[in-house]
Amino acid sequence: MKKILFLLIMLSAGKMLFAQTAPPDTTVAGKVTVNKDSRLDLLAKAQVDIAINNTKMAARFTKGYRLFVLKTDDRDYAMKVRAYLLQNFPEEKVIMSYQAPFIKMKFGDFVDKEEAEKMKKQITKDGVVKGGIYVVPDTIEVKPDKDAKEEIK
Repeated sequence: MKKILFLLIMLSAGKMLFAQTAPPDTTVAGKVTVNKDSRLDLLAKAQVDIAINNTKMAARFTKGYRLFVLKTDDRDYAMKVRAYLLQNFPEEKVIMSYQAPFIKMKFGDFVDKEEAEKMKKQITKDGVVKGGIYVVPDTIEVKPDKDAKEEIK
């Protein structure tokens, strides 16, 4: 009896599997109307403007050199060196970062390594920095007025 019942269930289950055939396609081709918000055009224009500005901003940064001036845990000394650099070289950038327990300081945006070496000699000659000063490759910001001055020369 169990075998016959099992056989009937299997046959009916097999029949149900074939019951899932799809009917023929009865959709009719029609007309699609898109109602979009006018603010989408403004958003797309704003995104294009942002992309253009980012490419202009990327052109301001290039590979160059900076002076690695200081790595110390003495905050007062670091501020003294920073004040010296800002007073004597106001056109150059001083970048300080803190990675516990050290304060690290980089100085300047130099396109040429020779220019960085010249500045290194000048700072070393003044004797404010106790340790060594190193020229390190870095991504620098190119100032438009700095480029214009170089083109005039």
